Amino acid sequence: MDFFRVYTVDEALAVLRKHIAWDFGVTYVTLREALGRDVGEEITAPEDVPGFDRSTMDGFAVRAQDTFGASEGLPAYLTVTGEVLMGQKPGGSVGVAEAYHIPTGGMLPDGADAVVMVEYTEQLDEHNIGVIRPVAPGENIIRRGDDLKAGSLLFPAGHRLRPQDLGLLAAAGISKVPVRKRVRVGIITTGNEVIPVDQTPGPGQVRDVNSYTSYAQVLENGGVPEEYGIIPDDFHAVADVVQGALEECDMVVISGGSSVGTRDVTARVVDSLGDPGVLFHGLAVRPGKPTIGAVIGGKPVIGLPGHPVSAMVVFNLIVRPLLNPHYRSIPVQARILRSLRSQPGKEDYVRVSLAYKDGELTAEPILGKSGLIATMAGADGLVRIPLDKEGVEAGDIVEVLLF
Repeated sequence: MDFFRVYTVDEALAVLRKHIAWDFGVTYVTLREALGRDVGEEITAPEDVPGFDRSTMDGFAVRAQDTFGASEGLPAYLTVTGEVLMGQKPGGSVGVAEAYHIPTGGMLPDGADAVVMVEYTEQLDEHNIGVIRPVAPGENIIRRGDDLKAGSLLFPAGHRLRPQDLGLLAAAGISKVPVRKRVRVGIITTGNEVIPVDQTPGPGQVRDVNSYTSYAQVLENGGVPEEYGIIPDDFHAVADVVQGALEECDMVVISGGSSVGTRDVTARVVDSLGDPGVLFHGLAVRPGKPTIGAVIGGKPVIGLPGHPVSAMVVFNLIVRPLLNPHYRSIPVQARILRSLRSQPGKEDYVRVSLAYKDGELTAEPILGKSGLIATMAGADGLVRIPLDKEGVEAGDIVEVLLF
């Protein structure tokens, strides 16, 4: 491997995927357990939804043609011959110049093809009404299968289930959902200077930030995070923990120790643990250049930079697509309020806060070093400046990748 070559994000993902050997299979979970899970295999509708023609209004089920020409001055007179009860099949059918009283959601009787809203009728006596406004065939009703047709595709494999998706599955009568098994991700923090969050830093020490952000990002992307603590910059100590994490997890994320230096041991450790080992050491991005990408025994090992902003940006660029291959970040367009310079040959990811000003979305760059986590907490997303651009000018329309 050429340690002096930096990879684009697409190149890095391609070389990692070439060597990853994941096969998690499918498991079944209940609807209440399915939120945020990836569909494991194609799901189709087992039946029509709704399973019968039903009313969308309180009123009268009628033959639409019997109401044509009706008006306040010349109503259409109909005889009410029955009533639809909720949850029951109507006891008869609607004939010429007849109507059935029907509630919202009630099953349409045979012969009826529309519903007149009760507001557009007048009660003449116990058995007769006048319709003062005509209806068209199909008006105020939902036909059988209007929501779902039996055999229609509900979700393809890989779709991440949202609350509304669970509602659709419930409507289709699907109580057990085939989902992909979750990816277990080992999270390791390295560095002699890093201390637990509940301790007071001494000179030269910093609290552990990256294990918390990585833990949350793993959860956010459907994985199962497993923490392995803070490990000092010692080759054998790091190797022991990484080896253990590889035995228990499907993927390992290590923060710190990725820069090229005498005390940065991550790349040497990872390369010593198995084939193919380190595949790249350097990304053509800023922040995040010293990223390590490796695969050991079919399992990816990603060395994130130690600076919190860099670690989070690289996680989104490299780890998230591996954890969640069907994730698609749909950018929003905004007018950038400040000019930004960029070095050709690197993708720049600039933190921005968003606001509406004078009826349009604006992006205010949040400038600061990649070690400043407050700049990330104050941001709504990232503006990407491509490899071949030298920057953007104030007033340009840019695309913002939302967090």
